Amino acid sequence: MLAATIFISLFALLLMSVPIGICLGLATMIAMLFVDGTPPMVLLARSVVTGADSFPLIAVPLFILAGDFMQHGGMSRRLVSFANALIGHIHSGLAYVNVLACVFFAAISGSSPATVAAIGSNMIPEMEKVGYSRRFSGALTASSGMIGVMIPPSIPFIIYGVTAEVSIGKLFLAGIIPGVLFAVMFMFVARLLLRNDTEIQESTTEFSTVGVLQSFRESIWALLVPVIILGGIYSGVFTPTEAGAVAVVYAAVIGIFVYGDIRLRDLPNILAGSAKTSGTILVLVIMATAFGRLITLARIPAELSASITSLSDNPIIILLLINLLLLVIGMFMETISSIIIMTPILLPVATALGVDPIAFGVILTVNLAIGFCTPPLGVNLFVASSISGVSIEQLSKAILPFFVGMIILLMLITYVPAISLALPSLW
Repeated sequence: MLAATIFISLFALLLMSVPIGICLGLATMIAMLFVDGTPPMVLLARSVVTGADSFPLIAVPLFILAGDFMQHGGMSRRLVSFANALIGHIHSGLAYVNVLACVFFAAISGSSPATVAAIGSNMIPEMEKVGYSRRFSGALTASSGMIGVMIPPSIPFIIYGVTAEVSIGKLFLAGIIPGVLFAVMFMFVARLLLRNDTEIQESTTEFSTVGVLQSFRESIWALLVPVIILGGIYSGVFTPTEAGAVAVVYAAVIGIFVYGDIRLRDLPNILAGSAKTSGTILVLVIMATAFGRLITLARIPAELSASITSLSDNPIIILLLINLLLLVIGMFMETISSIIIMTPILLPVATALGVDPIAFGVILTVNLAIGFCTPPLGVNLFVASSISGVSIEQLSKAILPFFVGMIILLMLITYVPAISLALPSLW
């Protein structure tokens, strides 16, 4: 009765387009009011307070603000220029530049849609000038943008770390190799798709050591961001949360005083936009804390775990079912809310199968990141569509070859956990 009340209320509210954070809080409150044997309403208030009282959670608004400063401060444009100087001379080189620039920006933003917006606004018009179709450019940018939540710092990894109570530093390390593998895969698929394309210019620029060094000097302040953040975390100088504060100060100083792309009158708009995004996420997190406690008291995760494991004794089959479930959820639900809701439900199942919680965090994040690139949610598709002017329907078809590559790599990461755990095991 309790489980039915919670989930019927939740989905009914979602169908009425109520914000997901409010849905979680209202569904919890309805269950407490109308189902006998549930905890008193005071649990909701206590859970909201304790959910917000989390030091690691402070990293989320800090990295969001740092990403906004970096995006408005001209870092993305300089990273694209540096990537172009490195590999733009290769045939079809701008496709590789697009992916490499997404990797660079992912290492300073932590957000997938932000990566698509920052890199796409620079790359898609430039690719069109030398013969790439906007359809291909938009699909490649939307796909490559998913790397934004895999290369550290990653906001979804922070949320998972807080929810699952595992090391955020180890999660950051665990995402590096999978993120690089996805970047290589996107380049490979792009090369296959472009191998017979005669419309694209042979090269967009000539390689020049002087040009590379000059571009490197211009982008050095942006390239130092991941060095400072990750170096500080893994050397023990500061925690991931403190790294967020360092990133904010660094990005603001560079954007205002070094690059000069941010003016003082721009600060209110940047701060307001960052506060709006952070507020949305934090409401999700604190309401989901109460929701998670109630479903745990109702033994829903334990019963679901037993149901899934009863379907098969084969861990390979069970992990495949978990992946299918997460892929479907990622297509319909926003990533942060999906992590908050599904982690307490699926993590016990994964650990019962012997899956390391760090490796499962990568599996969970990759599944939901693929949802960025697939309709109907497809946030990356919507951002790429608005930049390229190509319809969602056309981009959805153009992204299919990249989607196949994503699924192949997802299976590899799922069944070869050493890929994710290689670097964390060294720390």
